[in-house]
Amino acid sequence: MSTVIDNVVAPISTPLADARSQLAEAIGLLGFSEGTHQMLATPRRELTVAVPLRRDSGETVLFTGYRVQHNFSRGPAKGGLRYAPNVDIDEVRALAMWMTWKCALLDVPYGGAKGGIAIDPREHSTAELERVTRRYTSEILPIIGPERDIPAPDIGTDEQTMAWIMDTYSVNSGFTVPGIVTGKPIALGGSQGRASATSRGVTHIALAALRHAGITQSQATAAVQGFGKVGADAARFLTEAGVTVQAVSDQYGAVFNAAGLDIEALSAHVRETGAVVGFAGAEALDGAALLELEVDLLVPAAVEGVLHEGNAARVQAKVIVEGANGPTTPAADRIMRERGILVVPDILANAGGVIVSYFEWVQANQAYWWRVDEVEARLEERMLSSWQHVLGYATSRGLSLRTAATALAVERVAEAHKLRGLYP
Repeated sequence: MSTVIDNVVAPISTPLADARSQLAEAIGLLGFSEGTHQMLATPRRELTVAVPLRRDSGETVLFTGYRVQHNFSRGPAKGGLRYAPNVDIDEVRALAMWMTWKCALLDVPYGGAKGGIAIDPREHSTAELERVTRRYTSEILPIIGPERDIPAPDIGTDEQTMAWIMDTYSVNSGFTVPGIVTGKPIALGGSQGRASATSRGVTHIALAALRHAGITQSQATAAVQGFGKVGADAARFLTEAGVTVQAVSDQYGAVFNAAGLDIEALSAHVRETGAVVGFAGAEALDGAALLELEVDLLVPAAVEGVLHEGNAARVQAKVIVEGANGPTTPAADRIMRERGILVVPDILANAGGVIVSYFEWVQANQAYWWRVDEVEARLEERMLSSWQHVLGYATSRGLSLRTAATALAVERVAEAHKLRGLYP
């Protein structure tokens, strides 16, 4: 398939195509065999399930759910559960692969997994979402577990979703199993600092990247695309660090204030109205235009593929830190590297969530809970250590940060494969 962008025919980019392209580049750089390439490109296990729902009206409707376990070589599979109308098996495959690289890069003892249901949660009551979650959990029950595959929240899911999964799994086990999911409520064994972990990690990396680019954070400007789980707290933490956040967007539109947005007031507006549009402390802005603002830092923190061949040449940010999974296509990556824009890849930038998920899992297994300051200090150390490792690898070999991060991760996973051997 192809599309026409600025009178140039270009292949349509998909998350799975992008993930495979990044892997192929790393395989070529590392000189691995085609057999290794195929093994790392192919998920170890995939499950597609029918998820029937009895609606509050009494009507029965059917949804399709997925769970993809990409790799187990370094430990149990780990990855979020996404509720969105456009979820399909290829998207879940891509996200599971990226999770494998993310866990390896941050030296977390997991492989990658991902799950999803093709459903719009905004169109369903809380009771309906509970029934969907419990039925989906019962369908994937044979392949998940604290030593097999540990789900976590993603787009359209939250700590309440994880509580339903934990309860469903525990009821079927006959005893409480807090380690089956991460991102749980604190009252059920969740970790302090987990809810904001991805955003804190993005902020740690963003500030480090600004310093590397020679930009003083107190004089830096930023735009954040997405004002949900990741973007809202990232905007708040950046503001607290002295960065002037001039623009944010959500699926309904964007707002801009050259002097800096009042993030607390904007958050209150979103809680009241459900969207950033109409915020009195800013002017309206087209959502797509936010990506092309003249700012020091751009944080795409929504969905995949928003930076592509059609708009990469118009991006004016000096530093891009990926809060979302796969927001930049390979074609856009090449264009922005040629233009001297520093792009920090998702598998590094948004890894704070999986790091604190790992901490939560460790705490659940030990039944010993850490203070929030302990969690946040360990998160910062893990993120900045990985940043320095990737930066050093990239600089010494003349690579982009994405290529360096992917190569490091792929090398670690391949080493685990080699050490374990091929059975039988």
